[in-house]
Amino acid sequence: MIQLPDTAALLLDLDGTLIDLAATPDSVIVPQDLPATLIALRDRLGGALAIVTGRPIEAVDHLLPNVATAVAGEHGGVIRHTPGGLLERAPSQPVPQAWLDHADRMSAAFPGSLVERKARGYVLHYRQAPEAGPVFEEALKATLDGWPHHRLIRAHMAWEIKPVGIDKGTAVAALMQRAPFAGRMPIFIGDDVTDEDGMREAVTRGGLGLRVAESFGTAGGVRNWVREQGRP
Repeated sequence: MIQLPDTAALLLDLDGTLIDLAATPDSVIVPQDLPATLIALRDRLGGALAIVTGRPIEAVDHLLPNVATAVAGEHGGVIRHTPGGLLERAPSQPVPQAWLDHADRMSAAFPGSLVERKARGYVLHYRQAPEAGPVFEEALKATLDGWPHHRLIRAHMAWEIKPVGIDKGTAVAALMQRAPFAGRMPIFIGDDVTDEDGMREAVTRGGLGLRVAESFGTAGGVRNWVREQGRP
């Protein structure tokens, strides 16, 4: 098992990394002891613990209130460097309303699928309607044809349209410029394609990028590791 040095800065994805994936984003379950476990590790690292997720920051506050020193939401599109601090929003073009209306119609055609709207993009989830995956992919690629401001990324049983030039790598870079992260060794842990930018940035800065399946097995394995690392 990897031993976390006291000089590390820990940057954690949320869904599939700290909490188990669920049928819908709203149906995830946060283990009862997870907040206290994370707080113990945060304190051991002098506050250098951040959540870097595709979810909005408001969702992180709901799931893990008062836990992380910093939070990067919407794949780095919004960053809060300190608890209760101002939200820093990266400049980006909003998606046209017509796209959202189209996404709603596509989701209605595949019961069990759903649209997750974000400030600068949206996600089409098809975990409960797997046959919709190829249809959504083709339709979203056609939607983006000739549009330079957003791109399509694959996630766990979902397709997401997100702004170009904003990702978890840019989030890591921004977080590592400020206390208590600056000068520490970044360790990024994630489970999905969307986490790879964060992993690469951590490695570029002399740290580690760890994939859940390869290093921990499951989100439960990550939680066990966090628990061990937070002990005195």
